[in-house]
Amino acid sequence: METSHAKENKETAMTLILTSSAFENGSEIPTIYTCTGEDRSPPLSWDNVPDSARSLVLIVDDPDAPDPAAPKMTWVHWLLYNLPPTTAVLPERVTRAQLPAGTREGLNDWHRTGYGGPCPPIGRHRYFFKLYALESMLDDLQQQTKNQLETAMQGHIVAQAELIGTYQKQA
Repeated sequence: METSHAKENKETAMTLILTSSAFENGSEIPTIYTCTGEDRSPPLSWDNVPDSARSLVLIVDDPDAPDPAAPKMTWVHWLLYNLPPTTAVLPERVTRAQLPAGTREGLNDWHRTGYGGPCPPIGRHRYFFKLYALESMLDDLQQQTKNQLETAMQGHIVAQAELIGTYQKQA
């Protein structure tokens, strides 16, 4: 019989993993997922969600805005929260209707919900896809901003994973 201590050690030993079949960590995001392509969300999948997780949060942002040589802000591209912890995949070009039941969307920096792909005005930018496993559900604040979401997540994160892609518009 597994003791609760052994179960805790087993759970903390597993690392949450976030991947995409469209690009590898640290590599270029294909144009189809950007504003110069079809601006569709890339396929995402994850593994090793802790048993204690009650919800998942996905934040996609660009800390290199507007210019990687002199960044002034982090541009938010996509916010999803209260994803069920049993979810393991978001398909390519996922729509609001295709999101798992209970999933909520926050406002990106275009002041709308949904995915907004890379669209850097200058230089090669980094895009951080961050997945958080929380030990609770978050209150539905009706289209939360990234700051509101991060504040609500404080003290509730049990695991996190990150996938980084890059993109630069062709001249």
